[in-house]
Amino acid sequence: MAVVVVTDSSASLPADLIGELGIDVVPLHVLVGDTALREGVDELDIDYAADTVSTSAPSPGELRRAYTEALTRSGGDGVVAVHLSRQLSATWESGRQAVRDMDAEGSVRLVDSLGAGLATGLPALAAARSAAGGASLDAVHRTAVTAAENSHTFIVVNRTEQLRRGGRLSTAAGFFASELVSKPILQLVAGRLELREKVRTRSKAVAKLVAAAVAAAGSGEAVLGVQHLDAAEAAESVTSQLRERLPHIREILTAEFGPALGVHLGVGALGVLVLPGGFG
Repeated sequence: MAVVVVTDSSASLPADLIGELGIDVVPLHVLVGDTALREGVDELDIDYAADTVSTSAPSPGELRRAYTEALTRSGGDGVVAVHLSRQLSATWESGRQAVRDMDAEGSVRLVDSLGAGLATGLPALAAARSAAGGASLDAVHRTAVTAAENSHTFIVVNRTEQLRRGGRLSTAAGFFASELVSKPILQLVAGRLELREKVRTRSKAVAKLVAAAVAAAGSGEAVLGVQHLDAAEAAESVTSQLRERLPHIREILTAEFGPALGVHLGVGALGVLVLPGGFG
């Protein structure tokens, strides 16, 4: 058999890649009032500005079932589970509890992607491609960890209200005084979402986003991800600019932020994930 890769629905990977590589996806939960809905499973109609919408991680029981099924499917070769940053979600901690309950520390390896969205998806994809090539559990785990540690993520949002409300933005309180007349550019640092800089207009913010991605990619090969929430035209423009300025890039994945991330990022969010050197 082969090592099986598990991730969560924040990874935002295209369905064709998930199917082709046999990646198992555990849904995050979106809470609409008193109703808990599973991302990617249940029908979701979200008002992203509503105070009554929030998110939650899968339970240890849900992850235990997913890991057990994946381990069985691997024929004993093992499981690598790549989840969104433990600084942003309780998913990784739920996964750790699930592995303890299974007494499977040696055969189910957890990876903190240090990110979310395609910042989780690309390390999971790197691991799954390694597994498809027949790599051992140790090698697949190492591939995912390396991809997570080498990734750079930059995000432009229209407002940070949802991020502040959910406690997912780490930055100085003084920044918010002028938020109404500025556009924040955020970055992921060691799994935490932090302020990189702020500019006056959306167009300048997008230009800074592209420049940051180009600088992070460097002059060698790279894999990139472009992600958005209801900003398809802007995402297409960013993708086109990146292809023009980085002719050596191997691959660009594009995806929309799912509801579980959209609740926190808000409509208009636009992000770029850069993995210098590609999948190695």
